Amino acid sequence: MGLFAASSVAARQSIHHLGPNNASLVRILIATLLLGIYAHVWGAGFHGPALLWFLTSGFIGFGICDTALFLALPRLGAQLTSLMVQCLSVPISLLTEWLWLGTELTLSQLAAIGLVLVGVVIALWPRRAEPIALPGTPTARIAPPGPGAGALALGVVAAAGQAWGAVLSRHGTQLSLAAGHPIDGLSVAYQRIWAGVFFIALWWLWQRRRQGAGTSGVHPDWRAAWPWVLANALTGPSLGVACYQWALATRPTGIVMAVTALTPLAVIPLSWLLNGERPTPASVTGGVVGITGVIWLALG
Repeated sequence: MGLFAASSVAARQSIHHLGPNNASLVRILIATLLLGIYAHVWGAGFHGPALLWFLTSGFIGFGICDTALFLALPRLGAQLTSLMVQCLSVPISLLTEWLWLGTELTLSQLAAIGLVLVGVVIALWPRRAEPIALPGTPTARIAPPGPGAGALALGVVAAAGQAWGAVLSRHGTQLSLAAGHPIDGLSVAYQRIWAGVFFIALWWLWQRRRQGAGTSGVHPDWRAAWPWVLANALTGPSLGVACYQWALATRPTGIVMAVTALTPLAVIPLSWLLNGERPTPASVTGGVVGITGVIWLALG
């Protein structure tokens, strides 16, 4: 959770200097290079009995999830998108793993997960938008329209992609253990990330062709961006995903995803420290409730 939170802060700075498309592509290319060096020198490389499962997991978790997430963000806003993905992915993963793999959680674990999600909802629930005045009628005010069904569907697809990618990854890890060929988290992250490279590279090429070269909306400042890009690549898709895979190897998917659902809350103190963005009372309350749920899970 901490690594993903640091990655989110670094990603925001990278996007500020490079624009979203350049920052996303360079980040995942650097992460793939770093993971590849480890995987082919010390890790499993492209070997292992569950390679196909990990590639499929990356296709769904990186490709479908991230694409839907990217499309949902401008339509739903950051808060509602994060709320949908973080809160819906947990029950989807719990139900999927129960129906497919037979994983059952205790009532205490389910209650603790519910408390974590309540904290996320309190912190991320979008505040009511201020009414806007209609042109020519300064006294008549209406609220802006809510999100459409298509935008909400994108949020659901992103949540399902995140959940199913995690379940498939855990299943692949279990198969590797059963076959007597355990695979470490960094190697799993490397095998999974190739689907993300494929999707993001295609998206970057399509955007470049559609908008024209050099029209990314932000004039790239590579000198200022490199420290943030490296930090983003190292903390998120490299070490962050590796720790995530290690957790999936030892804990049910629903528990792991409930803990990582607190990532947006962990970003709050980092943003306060780096950018001076003071946390709201709702975010502080939600953070306390969510952390209480995680402590409950740990003690249970």
